[in-house]
Amino acid sequence: MRFKDKVVIITGSGSGQGRVEALLFAREGAHVVVDDFNKEGADETAALFKKQKTPGKILISYADVRHEDEVKKMIEEAMKTFGKIDILVNNAGIYRGHAVPETPEEEFYEVIDTNIKGAFLCCKYVVPHMMKAKQGAIINIASIGAFIALEGSAVYAASKAGLTGFTRSLALDLAPYGIRVNAVGPGWTKTPMIKPLIEDPNISKALLADIPAGRFAEPEDQAYLVLFLASDDAAYLYGQTICNDGGWTLR
Repeated sequence: MRFKDKVVIITGSGSGQGRVEALLFAREGAHVVVDDFNKEGADETAALFKKQKTPGKILISYADVRHEDEVKKMIEEAMKTFGKIDILVNNAGIYRGHAVPETPEEEFYEVIDTNIKGAFLCCKYVVPHMMKAKQGAIINIASIGAFIALEGSAVYAASKAGLTGFTRSLALDLAPYGIRVNAVGPGWTKTPMIKPLIEDPNISKALLADIPAGRFAEPEDQAYLVLFLASDDAAYLYGQTICNDGGWTLR
């Protein structure tokens, strides 16, 4: 087991890609902090843990990554329960698609606060523990939207582009402490966030036309890359964002 007795925090793990990541880490022997402000989703992930009878332990958190006090409490509970944090996956994220003139200010802050402030807050409280241990891995979930223009998605793109810059600079700061920071830039992946687009035949056909692989990604496609980046197999990889997009950004 690659992650036997490792402690992993995964935000936004109450559904979709985050849930798959949590279950895969657990199968590899990790103890997992399942965090999602959607209580029902977090509890459903926890139920799946029990069903698959994984060797690792689970800690459920309902922290909203937009709020510093809730993030701080989550990290404190993780340290109290497990005594260490080896891996942080900043998976929590949202998409809102509106042209800039049609975007309410509150929606702007909702996207920015979730997609980049949330990662910042989690790192703020996890990094000191990793620095003390002189080891750790942080994986941020960005998007191909950080590299290519998506219509009606300027605010979302800004949040994910900001996350890639955050990843690079944080990796530089933390490399001397043996802490690796990298990111994944998923393409269109079958998660609840884009379910309405995939289920629309016309939109689905148009999206697939831009994907050389000819299919949408499964959550597992992204999750296995996250596990690789968290593992010793990626021991020399620092500050990179890997676009796992079926070849879309090749065009």
